[in-house]
Amino acid sequence: MTSSTAKAGRKEWIALTVLLLPLLLVSMDMGVLYFALPFISTELEPTAPQQLWMMDIYGFLLAGLLITMGALGDRIGRRRLLLIGAAAFGAASVAAAFSTSAEMLIATRALLGVAGATLMPSTLALVRNMFHDPAQRRIAIGVWTAALTAGATLGPVAGGLLLNHFWWGSAFLLNVPAMVLLLAVGPFLLPEFKDAAAGRLDLISAALSLVSVLAVIYGIKEIAAEGFAPLYVVSVVVGLAVGYLFVRRQRMLVDPLIDLALFRIRAYSASIVVNVIASIALMGSALFNTQYMQLVLGMRPLTAALWSLAVLPGITVALTVSGVLAKKVRPGFLICGGLFLATVGFVVMSRARPGSPLALVLIGAGLVAAGVLIATTLTAELILTSAPPERAGAAGATSETGSELGGALGIAILGSVADAVYGRDMRAASFDGVPADAVHAANDTLAAASATAERFPGVGGEHLLDTARDAFTHGMEYATLGGAVVLALAAAVATWLLRGVPVAAPGEEEIGAEVETEVDADVEADMHADVHADVEVDASAMIVEPVPIRAR
Repeated sequence: MTSSTAKAGRKEWIALTVLLLPLLLVSMDMGVLYFALPFISTELEPTAPQQLWMMDIYGFLLAGLLITMGALGDRIGRRRLLLIGAAAFGAASVAAAFSTSAEMLIATRALLGVAGATLMPSTLALVRNMFHDPAQRRIAIGVWTAALTAGATLGPVAGGLLLNHFWWGSAFLLNVPAMVLLLAVGPFLLPEFKDAAAGRLDLISAALSLVSVLAVIYGIKEIAAEGFAPLYVVSVVVGLAVGYLFVRRQRMLVDPLIDLALFRIRAYSASIVVNVIASIALMGSALFNTQYMQLVLGMRPLTAALWSLAVLPGITVALTVSGVLAKKVRPGFLICGGLFLATVGFVVMSRARPGSPLALVLIGAGLVAAGVLIATTLTAELILTSAPPERAGAAGATSETGSELGGALGIAILGSVADAVYGRDMRAASFDGVPADAVHAANDTLAAASATAERFPGVGGEHLLDTARDAFTHGMEYATLGGAVVLALAAAVATWLLRGVPVAAPGEEEIGAEVETEVDADVEADMHADVHADVEVDASAMIVEPVPIRAR
């Protein structure tokens, strides 16, 4: 077997730094609004539902359009789509900064979500086009991963610092200079790539994918935030039904948005599963870490965000070590190691109590993040090399969509377990000096209990808050231990499924042949004559989105 050994030069590495700009900003934009929301509420006076739409519409449309935009980039050109998205993202940021009404801000946030969906699938697909040497590509993916993670972590910090000195619109104007720079140098540094043989974009498939993803993620997020209600359950069921119709349509199309044969490739499908589970773990960790620092330890949001940066050096070391080991150790074993590290992190977090030192939670959250990022960086390499590059954008967007779903599930499942234990402990306690209706409200969430305790100072309020904090950490213990069990099982399954993947990535020219061989062996009876295998790297699994703390 011959590997593609063409080495990337200075131009490609400079181009990589240009590609990092949209990554940083799209991930930062997910969290910056949470700090700006109190100032926006004062000036624009949105209703409670409008506030929720301001926060959620960006992520909803970003997730819902990833598949469509990935397929569109494969057809019209990835650099072209990236630059169109950059222009739209910059213009929508200016419009958001100078919004004069709640409705205008919601509309501009929606535009930012659409533009963000054009940026995400293009970046890693272009990395594949620029870096053909496996060792260089692995480094490039590691840099890409680090930038995405840094953007998600720095978003709350940057938002908090800007809002300490400027008006709330400055949080959106932060995007503009970087997008202008990308538009100025991108045409000269970034290569163009598109599938010349691709057919027209199927608009019906695009609509089905959008409705399916939006309905499922909306339903899951609302169930996590508000509890089970008929509307939210129906939303999930409708989304799954529309998703089934989407899959059926892809089977009938000659040129589908997603080639379903990809999921018969063990390296690809196993990597997708790992990414979904990793997203569940990462979002669960972020949920508990955020609430623990703010509501149990009483930190201000900016202070908590700054403390979160303390884990970055450890994560960097872990990623560096895994990059060195990847040259000699099979990826399946390293992915297992990363998930096991995250398992240990969850076990450490489960030991946190109201009186525990801050270092305990930071170490636990850092181990979860490091382990998840080790695993997802390696699955990124597997996904990127599982198929030829003609339609990598659409295939990778499928991975990113799965990660968005995993993030929603992380909050819904782990959050629901913690909430159930919290509510049980609170209902079992009695609180003298606090009215029954106030106690009832405090039984829902720790945020509600903190607000109730402020209204009733004295022994009764202090006892209620202490009990609520104990109940929260008890719920956090159950949820993180449950997450640890899931991660341990995922590590074992990933090791078994990926046991045949070699250390060195195969050459680009051989990948298509290997894919065809594996598909033939596994599903010979179902296989269509024309197998297109395209893959992209998961991004969203690595985004630690700041979790808004809202009372149920």
